[in-house]
Amino acid sequence: MANNSLLDRSRTVAGPGYNRWLVPPAALAIHLAIGQAYAFSVFKKPLGSLISGNPDAPAPTDWTPAQLGIIFSIAIVLLGLSAAVFGKWLERVGPRKAMLASALCFGGGFFIAALGVHLHSLWLVYFGYGFVGGIGLGIGYISPVSTLIKWFPDRRGVATGMAIMGFGGGAMIGSPLAVALMDRFKDSAPQGVAPTFIVMGLIYLLFMQFGVWTIRVPADDWKPAGYTPSTEHNALITSGNVTADNAIKTPQFWLLWVVLCMNVTAGIGVLESASPLIQEAFSDKNLGAGRGVTAAAAAGFVGLLSLFNLLGRFFWSSASDKLGRKTTYAIYFGLGILLYALVPTLGASASLALFVVVCCVILSMYGGGFATIPAYLSDLFGKMQVGAIHGRLLTAWSTAGVLGPLIVNYLHSSAKEQNLEGAAAYQSVFYTMAGVLVIGLIANFLVRPVAEKYFEKEAAPQKAVA
Repeated sequence: MANNSLLDRSRTVAGPGYNRWLVPPAALAIHLAIGQAYAFSVFKKPLGSLISGNPDAPAPTDWTPAQLGIIFSIAIVLLGLSAAVFGKWLERVGPRKAMLASALCFGGGFFIAALGVHLHSLWLVYFGYGFVGGIGLGIGYISPVSTLIKWFPDRRGVATGMAIMGFGGGAMIGSPLAVALMDRFKDSAPQGVAPTFIVMGLIYLLFMQFGVWTIRVPADDWKPAGYTPSTEHNALITSGNVTADNAIKTPQFWLLWVVLCMNVTAGIGVLESASPLIQEAFSDKNLGAGRGVTAAAAAGFVGLLSLFNLLGRFFWSSASDKLGRKTTYAIYFGLGILLYALVPTLGASASLALFVVVCCVILSMYGGGFATIPAYLSDLFGKMQVGAIHGRLLTAWSTAGVLGPLIVNYLHSSAKEQNLEGAAAYQSVFYTMAGVLVIGLIANFLVRPVAEKYFEKEAAPQKAVA
């Protein structure tokens, strides 16, 4: 495109006196939309009964839960891969063009998936929601992050927490919206899914335009009034810049890759197990008739976990501005190890209230891990190409998105084969996830300031602030 295009980065540079607090709403518009991916499970039963019309009695030609589960996995894998591939492009062209590409892919993915539902072509649904939509997820996820860090060098954790909190909250909007639309269209199409996909694709495509056209980047020499780099908790904070290509050559990048992968793998372990565990461990059989946790109550519990996942993204990332990123992750892992190991005991002892509290704290740290990592990267590698570096690191999320469910399903199936029930059937899951967090704790402990040789020569001074 021509340099004078409205989408060009130069057209998004804010003028003097621009209020930086106008930028977070633009970021939220993107993340609240793409966060719908976390609500995909509401489509599983309707998609699995397009032929039969009855989720409880599927026809032989209906799609199976295993087949449908692949859709979300494709989307998460493509999130990480596209973030890695397009990160440098984002830094070059600016957030406006990247956000528009995200909106077109994410909304377009719904349209393609709708055609797949209409034709009953699972591969077309894979391609639409999974592949094309997943690319939209990845580009949209990283688009606002580096911009916010540049606007808020004094509050990096707060800034990234504001945006990534939106991704955690997207499901709280997307889930009831999808249910309402499917109910509205159920008489005009099988389970109302295809028209729901079309309407949601259009809604998100338009909603994301607010972010596209209101986003601004600061001038290269801009800094907040009166801002001076903090001398508190800054042993890892650099005043230089490392390119994305050089960042992946450093041990720090791969240590943080392990940190994120372990945090997400363990968190997915709770997300996969919490609802069935609370129903099995706190059943009428164990607590007495009428006292057990019902399916409806378990659904409410999952909603509560989603809320703490959302709140943790802002709380913990904001706290990291004061505590320091390394200390914050030490809390995630150190406290997490204790809490994960405690969950099976609480289930076995029928301590319902404490069980709920522990799981909520765990999920808050799971969400906090996502929101804190961009600021951690900015501390270590500078802000110049932090979006591209963040994009490459998100391949850890893609890996965990596959690894976590595999571990959980294998361990739980093995426990069932041994005729273990209730909390005992999940004991190996939570103990293993505690072990996963030990690996993350060690990786975080090993993080040191980035060596001077990796920094851009013109970025001076290049040494980490002592």
